[in-house]
Amino acid sequence: MVGLTEVEEVRAAARSFEDWDALYGGGLVRTAVTAQLRYCADLLGARCSDKVRPALFSAVGYLGHVTGFMAFDAYAHDDARRMFRFALACAEEAGDWHLRAKVLSSMARQAIWCGDPDSGLTFTELALVRADRLTATERAMLHTGRARALAKLAKMQETASAVGAADEEFGHSRPDDDPPWMRYYDTAQHAGDTGHALWDTAVRGHFYAEARDRLASAVTGHGDEFARARAISQTKLASLVMAVGDPAEAAVLGSLALDWAGTVKSRRAADDLRDLHRFALVHDNVTEVAELRHRIGTAVVG
Repeated sequence: MVGLTEVEEVRAAARSFEDWDALYGGGLVRTAVTAQLRYCADLLGARCSDKVRPALFSAVGYLGHVTGFMAFDAYAHDDARRMFRFALACAEEAGDWHLRAKVLSSMARQAIWCGDPDSGLTFTELALVRADRLTATERAMLHTGRARALAKLAKMQETASAVGAADEEFGHSRPDDDPPWMRYYDTAQHAGDTGHALWDTAVRGHFYAEARDRLASAVTGHGDEFARARAISQTKLASLVMAVGDPAEAAVLGSLALDWAGTVKSRRAADDLRDLHRFALVHDNVTEVAELRHRIGTAVVG
């Protein structure tokens, strides 16, 4: 018989693993978290009251999402897709529109990362169905996802409009109204996510200053508990300046990004450093850039 005590234990496990993932990346404890998810998934077959059943599905779905995102970060993409689908099914069984939106947002991020922005756009559009049931923070997150997909599709003005819609929603954010898995989406996260979207337009000659300012704000705003997000935003900032701005300045930014990324076991963060290494190639005659490329090559390229 499963009761609210077990439900809270599942939620607590999800929050703990989520915090670990944000600080260190998904690679180190993914096997242990996957085993925990299997155990918790078995609870769905246990007896429980009609009151507890939706809460149980929501809690297990929350853990499924955390585990899926860890798999995504470790490039276990098939595992991530299965876990996200499981989490989405749990959310829909529970009638939890908030969890549904979060899972679809992460499915969109994975699709975009894997080179399928069209599917990413579809997932965000699905998540925005009945957007009136979501909080302003959740709507901001989803419009940011739309912006990232549109940027990859080279739709410049539509990207800017989506960023504007995200800014508008975030201006109405009330953190006390948000579910626990939205704790991460603060001012720094919003700046970083919108900056990432505008990064793809900036390297094509559009909105460079805005992209740079947002990424810099994200770096400044992220605390130590969000080490992975800070390292990734710093790397994207360095890559942007390397591609469009002053390569010597980019080398300084990139050196700091490499220092920060060294504490994070994230294949996404490592790939962003490889992109910086590639952007720096054309400036290899600059001493600082050559030194940065050597450091990156030693750390992650190979």
